[in-house]
Amino acid sequence: MLRITDLKLPIAHQESALRAAILKRLGIAAEELTSYAIFKRSVDARKKDAILFIYSVDVEVKNEAALLKRLKSDKHIAPAPDMDYKFVARAPAGLKERPIVIGTGPCGMFAGLLLAQMGFRPIILERGKSVRERTRDTWDLWRNNKLHPESNVQFGEGGAGTFSDGKLYSQIKDPRHLGRKVITEFIKAGAPEEILYVGRPHIGTFRLVGVVEQIRAAIEALGGEIRFQSKVEDIDIDQGQVRGVRLAGGEYLASGHVVLAVGHSARDTFRMLFDRGVHVEAKPFSIGFRIEHPQAMIDRCRLGPNAGNPLLGAADYKLVHHCNNGRSVYSFCMCPGGTVVAATSEPGRVVTNGMSQYSRNERNANSGIVVGITPEADYPGHPLAGIEFQRKWESRAFELGGGTYEAPGQLVGDFIAGRPSTKLGEVIPSYAPGVHLCDLATSLPDYAIEAIREALPAFDKQIKGFAMQDAVLTGVETRTSSPVRITRNDDDFQSLNVRGLYPAGEGAGYAGGILSAAVDGIKVAEAVALRMTQ
Repeated sequence: MLRITDLKLPIAHQESALRAAILKRLGIAAEELTSYAIFKRSVDARKKDAILFIYSVDVEVKNEAALLKRLKSDKHIAPAPDMDYKFVARAPAGLKERPIVIGTGPCGMFAGLLLAQMGFRPIILERGKSVRERTRDTWDLWRNNKLHPESNVQFGEGGAGTFSDGKLYSQIKDPRHLGRKVITEFIKAGAPEEILYVGRPHIGTFRLVGVVEQIRAAIEALGGEIRFQSKVEDIDIDQGQVRGVRLAGGEYLASGHVVLAVGHSARDTFRMLFDRGVHVEAKPFSIGFRIEHPQAMIDRCRLGPNAGNPLLGAADYKLVHHCNNGRSVYSFCMCPGGTVVAATSEPGRVVTNGMSQYSRNERNANSGIVVGITPEADYPGHPLAGIEFQRKWESRAFELGGGTYEAPGQLVGDFIAGRPSTKLGEVIPSYAPGVHLCDLATSLPDYAIEAIREALPAFDKQIKGFAMQDAVLTGVETRTSSPVRITRNDDDFQSLNVRGLYPAGEGAGYAGGILSAAVDGIKVAEAVALRMTQ
């Protein structure tokens, strides 16, 4: 099979045009083309009045070797790589020990799935509830201002990514095509097949709920066990080796192989690990606000006369600005046609995040506008100092919002001018339980406020209207990534100082987003399987 890249066609092309383009690029007759499949389709919108689809396709042809020899100078034609996933081990017959996976976010879910597929019958522990029960509890905060500390946007089956845009793309290096394995499993579980080839695939929150349930069913059918409301309160470590875990209810589960996939908000677990002597260090993350604009405005700026074209969907953006105070401000987790959601997991604190459905058809576009921060400059002195830094500003947001889980908000024009906002304009914020207008100047450190004030007019030069008076900032965004790294060895994925403990995914500081976390879960599952079969 051959892979052809960089085939460009108008977005409204007929299906037959792609086949014709393949034949033309290869210089062959129609009967020589056996079959073809789209590997990737991306969008080139640099010329807004002539937007193109760019295809990579895998093709089967007659006389492939002769064709490759004739076209050897064409850098866009090469043998297609083998992307089929190959298991690294199988559980020995009669194996009594069962690995434990802590957490059912993308990392824990895929670690559990791979271990189950290899026959290891994992026990998967989740502190929160099943995805549908969790969804009800999350809506209780959004509609009724009632927080469930163990069942919310951060905790429960599916992890924080369930209440997001469901983005399935990443910039990680993936020479083994593990991301393809992840996407394939999502499709088996009911995700739309287009996520296999579109350039920036996403599933959306409501569809993710069903997908997560199907993956759970697959794990259980293979002998895995998933326990909800099973919070790990302690880890038994003896002479540098994990021996088991103890649950909050007192139950002890023995295992010498524990995957730690707890997510970036498991602050009490981070403290427990630190107290047990597991090597933990502070890492950089980012803080800021959510910004909302009319999605139609973003579409016009990004797509020109093609705005609203159903072939293109809602437009997104990616922005960065390097500020005079040495900070960098960038857009984070952009959600086209989405909503801003309440994402706290602790009482008396306000946290924002963004979410989209598969249709991306809500009236507003939103993204995080965040400032990078580091342990050395901003929260020095202790491996867990970043957690206290987050808590400080989340508590301040709760106070500014009125102490009811409403979030503090301000119009962009007022924020830039340094005056409080008193009434909304064109943009109606989507955050529920609601937005309390105020002055955001004291909601983040001075350097962050200064940097964002400088960045917004700079972003307006790239997207006209980005700094419009009536755009809304909602605070605060503090959970962009984990504030800690639970450091592990590069070769066997075990903790630096605890054998049998496998820090994994976003909470451990080794992933960012659904796809990279799931890929990390696969890698860690492989490491566990190899060690258990030695």
